Amino acid sequence: MQQKNWMLGEDFNIRGKHHESIKALWDTKWKFPCKIGVYPFHDGSLEDFEMVFDYLIKNSINDAYSDTYTEAFFPTCESLLEKADSISASGNHNEASALYLRVACLYRISRFPIMNSPVKWKAWEAQKAAYMKAATKWAEPVHEELIPHTAGTGTDGPTVPLYVRLPSTASAENPVPTILLITGLDGYRPDNTQRSYEFVRRGWGCVIAEIPGTADSPADPKDAKSPDRLWDSVLDWMGKERVFDMGKVVAWGLSCGGYYAVRIAHTHKERLRGSVAQGAGVHHFFDRQWLAKADDHEYPFDLNPALAQKFGYSSVQEFKELSQKKFSLVDTGIVKVPSTRLLLINGTKDGLMPIEDTLLLFEHGTPKEARIFPNLLHMGYPDSNASVYPWLEDVMA
Repeated sequence: MQQKNWMLGEDFNIRGKHHESIKALWDTKWKFPCKIGVYPFHDGSLEDFEMVFDYLIKNSINDAYSDTYTEAFFPTCESLLEKADSISASGNHNEASALYLRVACLYRISRFPIMNSPVKWKAWEAQKAAYMKAATKWAEPVHEELIPHTAGTGTDGPTVPLYVRLPSTASAENPVPTILLITGLDGYRPDNTQRSYEFVRRGWGCVIAEIPGTADSPADPKDAKSPDRLWDSVLDWMGKERVFDMGKVVAWGLSCGGYYAVRIAHTHKERLRGSVAQGAGVHHFFDRQWLAKADDHEYPFDLNPALAQKFGYSSVQEFKELSQKKFSLVDTGIVKVPSTRLLLINGTKDGLMPIEDTLLLFEHGTPKEARIFPNLLHMGYPDSNASVYPWLEDVMA
């Protein structure tokens, strides 16, 4: 098979230095974002992670898919959680909240890149518990809704878990514009503190849902149409709640969630004011040539094992060989029909979801809008939010 001329250029064939070891990951890729508190370390603290990574490095624990990696975080989590509980019991909820968020962030990184064992699931449950100890006590709190999956079939689970955050002004008499936030491969409902704050600050509500094959999503990961049923159930429930302005609902999909933001923009055109697909892979992303090198690129760990599990395949090889025909939004015709207003965001040096997929969408269906960031990585970070929020404000106006 002839090698494609990927826009990633020479970087397509280069294995990132951070893949050499856990020490290389920490030193070359993760320590700096941890220090400044950005993805994937938002809500966290450098001092907590330095202890954990010192242990991982000293003990040469390099496989993040292993239980040994995950368990290395637990002592720090448990010590910090005990401190947070004590402070909360004294009535100092603000200080306790900050500590609970640090605990949740530790558990987040411990369960990366996907829950593939009972130990990883234990970390996930602990992350949610710690996060909600903080989020339920905010002035504009986050609360969990377990809604019936009314549109689900026998292959789907019966309940859709959602996180909901509303501005204090929201009521049946004053329904608010709302973001349906669609999460990604490793970032889930408790991983959106700042985004949800930005939404309520603007007077918008937010409903956060996980994508098929990740976290607590009930949607059948093997069924390419399961997300359509998922959004039917979520939007139907939102309509019955009366606090959401159903004429001003915008979807925002992050990373792997960007795929679903593109899909929902077409399959639920009449029910959305717009959709943002940030870092979306829709067709070339499933190409065997791309996947053959994806493990070498910017993702902190090997990417293919997590993707194979997420899309319901029993092996990486099966995922590489079969996924494009089944899940491509081009080959399945999804993007060839009209869509709602759709904003595409990404960096040209994205090593997870090729920028070719963003450009490809301009060849199909309804005219699109986009902001592409030269030489930036996946999702166009750190510059992309400065384009997304003004667009959302315009759409919601």
